[in-house]
Amino acid sequence: MNSKTNRIPFVLLLTLFILVFYFPSSAQEEAKTPPLSDEQKILNAMHTISSETLFNYVKELCSDKFEGRLTGTPSYNASGQWVASLLTKWGVKPAGDNGTYFQEFPNPYSLIQDEGNLTLHIPFGKNNWFQKPYRYELDYFPGATSDTGEIKAEVIYVGYGITAPELNYDDYKGIDVKGKIVVFEREVPVSPTKNPDEFKKWRPYSFHTYKVQNAKDHGAAAAVFNYQIINPNCIFIKDFIIANIGDTVINDLFMGTGKIHAKLVELIDKTLKPGSFNTGKILSIKVSTKHFPDGIGNNVIGIIEGSDPVLKNEAIMLGGHLDHLGMAPRMMPGANDNASAVAVMLGVAEAIYKSGIKPKRSIIFNFFGSEEQGVKGSEYYLAHPLIPNNKIFALLNMDGVGRGTKIDALAGKNFPQLWKFIDDANKKYIHREVISHDFPNLARPRLDAAQFMWAGVPTISFSTSGGEEPPYPYYHTTNDNPIIITPEIMEDLSQLIFIATMELTQY
Repeated sequence: MNSKTNRIPFVLLLTLFILVFYFPSSAQEEAKTPPLSDEQKILNAMHTISSETLFNYVKELCSDKFEGRLTGTPSYNASGQWVASLLTKWGVKPAGDNGTYFQEFPNPYSLIQDEGNLTLHIPFGKNNWFQKPYRYELDYFPGATSDTGEIKAEVIYVGYGITAPELNYDDYKGIDVKGKIVVFEREVPVSPTKNPDEFKKWRPYSFHTYKVQNAKDHGAAAAVFNYQIINPNCIFIKDFIIANIGDTVINDLFMGTGKIHAKLVELIDKTLKPGSFNTGKILSIKVSTKHFPDGIGNNVIGIIEGSDPVLKNEAIMLGGHLDHLGMAPRMMPGANDNASAVAVMLGVAEAIYKSGIKPKRSIIFNFFGSEEQGVKGSEYYLAHPLIPNNKIFALLNMDGVGRGTKIDALAGKNFPQLWKFIDDANKKYIHREVISHDFPNLARPRLDAAQFMWAGVPTISFSTSGGEEPPYPYYHTTNDNPIIITPEIMEDLSQLIFIATMELTQY
């Protein structure tokens, strides 16, 4: 009896010995596990960026409730609130006005009320007219900044619609356009890439606002762009009608005139001499819009403050415009342009949060408004910056990054030191085709990125390309919807921007 009783403590001691020395506690195991390095944390966070999640962001931004995100509208503001709710969730602090995420700026805008009407009247025989009605989107769009009204008048082709005495060039010379409809080309007869120095002289005449105002100043009653897109990047003029047309209408206007449109434009470009003429045709145009002269837009801005007492005063900025074209009157979803960039930026913001790493430099997320209405959001931000513009260490901008097989880095060659961070991150982790491009002419800024380059900020602007194109135009049309998106390219770009940004903040 005593023998058995004495054996019990020995057995217990043996058991405890085995448990302690051969089966360490979970706490002891954790103590022996080395902490993750910053690189491991970054890689772990990078792999949480999911093409499915990014694609869902695109679908959300293209949903009916945001109505195409035209800056100034309640629907655009709602999309900004949605973005802000995610930034809040991931610890990105508000950096707009009065402790909010929103930086407001003046932004007049117009709403297209219906599809309008465009009809060509062609004379034949004695006092007879053949009428050809055109189709919304397939042949024409009502002008996004047109006033409401109807007109039926002669059509005068005025080349590029330019009057430039110092260049000895005037498309209106010898042509009476009073009370008539003028048709003109976009841009100018000099290439901004082939002849950048010469183009700078022509630059003031390349803007849509200039061309419409010049037509009005010459007495025209309406202006028609040979540019078949919805385009709110223009001026609103009371009682002035605007429409946008494509090849079908322009070829009909030239039919029977003895002139071929493409050859005439080529001749103007080559000789820098106008080729204006009366087409002998009549167009009737009907447009219905509602103008909001006191409209207010906003940029959506958030910041992750840097941890270094000195470097935190500098920032890496990630940029991309949130806005698109709204209802015209059908919804323009803007999936590639530019919900894709917003999705990529959100992917980066969440990955930074999940990494748990405190960047040394600050990181600013700037979702620009009113890019489509004349890069007004980025222009306003630069005039009212969160930190001095010369303290922006780099801007990584994204515009149209949602479809294709390769990533294009505009101005990568202009900023080789910045490009190296992108190139190194891609070669080490992403392995996608990323092509660095030169940006030879800052004289023609149509990008938010170009505004920052003008301000002296090192900038690379990303887009995507390659792959099979859809059998229909999608730029600034109703066809820019999620079905055209390549989610995998967004995932790769988001991972690339995340890695490069984390490297830049520590550099």
